Amino acid sequence: MSHLIFNRVLKIVGFMALAAIFAVPAANAASSKSKNSIVKKQHASKASAPKKVISTRKSVRFVASTKHRRSIIRASVPARPSFGQIAGLHSAQDALELKSSVALVIDQDTREVLFSKNDHAVLPIASLTKLMTGVIISGAKLPMDELITVTQDDVDTEKGSSSRLKVGTSLTRGELLHLALMSSENRAAHALGRTYPGGMATFVSLMNAKAKMLGMTDTSYVEPTGLSSRNQSSAQDLATLVNAAHGDPMLRELSTSTGYQVAIGSRTLQYNNTNRLVKNPEWDIGLQKTGYISEAGQCLVMQTKIAGRKLIMVFLDSAGKLSRLGDAERVRRWVESNPVVEPKMNVSTSVKQVNG
Repeated sequence: MSHLIFNRVLKIVGFMALAAIFAVPAANAASSKSKNSIVKKQHASKASAPKKVISTRKSVRFVASTKHRRSIIRASVPARPSFGQIAGLHSAQDALELKSSVALVIDQDTREVLFSKNDHAVLPIASLTKLMTGVIISGAKLPMDELITVTQDDVDTEKGSSSRLKVGTSLTRGELLHLALMSSENRAAHALGRTYPGGMATFVSLMNAKAKMLGMTDTSYVEPTGLSSRNQSSAQDLATLVNAAHGDPMLRELSTSTGYQVAIGSRTLQYNNTNRLVKNPEWDIGLQKTGYISEAGQCLVMQTKIAGRKLIMVFLDSAGKLSRLGDAERVRRWVESNPVVEPKMNVSTSVKQVNG
């Protein structure tokens, strides 16, 4: 009897030991599964975490890399102030609230000044220079069909501006003059001066001599494009130049042309006028020229007819790409809405010469 009881106890102990042996791997597996689950949750939590946002006042661009992530910070460079801004000319107020710091409107026939603002201040004139370039070329009576080739000497090293006239391009003198006056093509204007009989030095001396002959006492030129800020003048002098240039039929036609095509090899290049007002049916423009470099601001001169009157308009150092055209529109509306006997408006400062 005791023997049977002993055998049963032994069997029970054996079953319990065997159960314990199988229970250990199961527990380890459960523990491993739990740990993996925790790890996966941690990875998921890390992946879904929001990226850190870096806020700065400068524009930031992130560039992905296979090894690491790096950031490139590009800071915008503020525009260089114009000479007029440096001299404080923009502080002058006027009734028309013009954006140009210098303005002059005169009756071409009577020489009556209808509107003036800092009209004796001497400032850089940018591509308004090309109007004098045209005066010299036209007056020389050189053959307009003579071919001129653009060379490396015509490439802008002053401002680094681009041009569609590549080195080696050959156009006639007439085509280059057209592009210079209508589209303000710098290489075209430079090539005209470079190939003038006697060379560039002779051409520039003729520009200055012509200015002196016209009584433009505030004007000086150092090159024919206007890229140099040392080409300077006043609104009064520029009105005199516009009046003289308007007497030349070729300059009137080329400067107010709305568009022009030139054939260069197998290609045809389309050029357009830099002054969109020439396409506006509300305007009757007889001669015009635009200009811009940072030192000069946005510039515009025009001969136009408004309310039956022939007017010469000069706008210098205008702030904003389209503001010179907006100023011209303001003046046009003002002239149209005021009788001829309206007294002139005059806004001026004590600034005579603005030095660079």
